[in-house]
Amino acid sequence: MLQPDRYFDPDPQARAIALDLYAGIKDLPLVCPHGHVDPALFADPDYRFGNPTDLILRPDHYLLRMLYSQGIPYERLLGAGDPREPWRIFASHFHLFLATPSGMWLVHSLETVFGVTEKLGAGTADAIYDHIEAQLALPTHSPRALFERFNVAVLSTTDAATDTLAQHRAIHASGWNGRIIPTFRPDGVVNLQAANWRGNIENLSKVSRIDVGDFASFIRALEQRRADFKSLGATATDSGVFSPAAEPLSLQETESIFSRALKGNIAADDASRFTRHMLFELARMSADDGLVMQLHPGSLRGYNSEIISKFGPDRGFDIPVATEFTRSLHPLLERFGNHPNFSLILFTLDETTYSRELAPLAGAYPSVKLGPPWWFYDSWNGIRRFFDQVMETAGVFNTAGFNDDTRAFTSIPARHDLWRRASTNWLAGLVARHMIDQSDAEMLAREMAVGLAQRAYRL
Repeated sequence: MLQPDRYFDPDPQARAIALDLYAGIKDLPLVCPHGHVDPALFADPDYRFGNPTDLILRPDHYLLRMLYSQGIPYERLLGAGDPREPWRIFASHFHLFLATPSGMWLVHSLETVFGVTEKLGAGTADAIYDHIEAQLALPTHSPRALFERFNVAVLSTTDAATDTLAQHRAIHASGWNGRIIPTFRPDGVVNLQAANWRGNIENLSKVSRIDVGDFASFIRALEQRRADFKSLGATATDSGVFSPAAEPLSLQETESIFSRALKGNIAADDASRFTRHMLFELARMSADDGLVMQLHPGSLRGYNSEIISKFGPDRGFDIPVATEFTRSLHPLLERFGNHPNFSLILFTLDETTYSRELAPLAGAYPSVKLGPPWWFYDSWNGIRRFFDQVMETAGVFNTAGFNDDTRAFTSIPARHDLWRRASTNWLAGLVARHMIDQSDAEMLAREMAVGLAQRAYRL
């Protein structure tokens, strides 16, 4: 099913150059500096994945949202009962994913990870299910075995500020040499409107061993947790915010807002003002401790309240919104943008900002790098648009390479492979037009596959 020259330009000259460039990087190690794979997969050497439905379909909001958009109720996909039934529904609707990144990733994963070489459909659903289930029972398909088979150099997870990091400690204690590192995500305690915020603060007190009773102790607790994360190999933080706006408040204002929040009676604009201030504080902490700061703004989460109330978050109803960066980030960059120890990686769900705002910012500030196309744009065409809109202004070396940003561990090689094909295809076009020569293209291909990410994330 997988053709060796898939995705490449149909022009014979460009395709030949792309295939040559790709051959030089396709087997390089996978550097995965940002993602959402559960570290519990690797803490127990005997861990095994569940059935194909629970591994492939149910955790994947890309798949769920597409099926729901065609009128298939979530009850049929997520309900209790025989896991074969949702799989059969998925298989019989696999045509929905043709020409989508989900379809490309799935075909790659099914063939290279599980040896499935026939099309998934209504007639093959049960046989493929049985085949994958049998593969998952084998020692060769344990998470640790696949990690080594995939040639993963490093895998970063995303962990709440209140996480005890017990799974990471278990991985370290086991003596296994796979490099799994945490990433500090403070959203649950920084966002005053987060679910169970008060409970999150109590958990922060427990895990940091600092009684959080005011804003000053809150900051100390966050700093302690960051140090704990660093001790287990963390090199980065991540904030999933609605807006990248950062603006410092006075100590009196922050104490007042935090005090109201502890009492459960915040004012209408307290949450947004507090988040803006905390982005400023988190930047200050990154300048102090060297953890790379990532910002993932621009998603209106939980858009379909009925689905969220019935099935919880991450079910496909987080929708992009227009986002402004230049004015929003100015106070933060005025204070920290020139700091030699500060590093900021920016992502966007608003492609209109690529050439207008993000590329000029990254092309000027030594502290700013652009993350790869994210979420809805982590696709063949999304990556191509990114290259065309960003690289001329920012330059390749002001981007952060690739990260897979996935919960689906078995799809990681597929995602990196698509990026490597897209980047070598883009570079081949430059060579064919005599804009760069072959040796420069080979160097850039290696950087875009591995080197940029290693340096941007201080790995």
